[in-house]
Amino acid sequence: MEYVYLVVLLALVEYFVFGGLVGRARTKYGVKAPACEGPDEFNRTFRVHQNTLEWLAVFVPCMWLFGTYVSSLFAAGIGAVGVIGRAVYALGYIATADKRGPGMMLSGFANVALLLGSLVGVILALF
Repeated sequence: MEYVYLVVLLALVEYFVFGGLVGRARTKYGVKAPACEGPDEFNRTFRVHQNTLEWLAVFVPCMWLFGTYVSSLFAAGIGAVGVIGRAVYALGYIATADKRGPGMMLSGFANVALLLGSLVGVILALF
């Protein structure tokens, strides 16, 4: 399970970095807290951070469940794809909203695979 824990930690570090990008964008575009709206560049950076938080709510428990009931190595591999997908998503979305699709698809695929695998693994463990 150490690989699962490592990937979860990488996802959390990534989220922390995205939070730093929001702070930097606040300074760059003059958006004072607690405001959550500003120029489009700020809004996209803010959305990357918030959308990643939403993604983590499914990602983290599914990583642990998949790792426990299916395979920790496969969980870590699929999870790594999800973390990379989030980075691709962030780079694309911060540049322009039209470029968020590939990263969203990659991280979405990882979450769906982890969720379905966890569900199957837990159901099989019941029988």
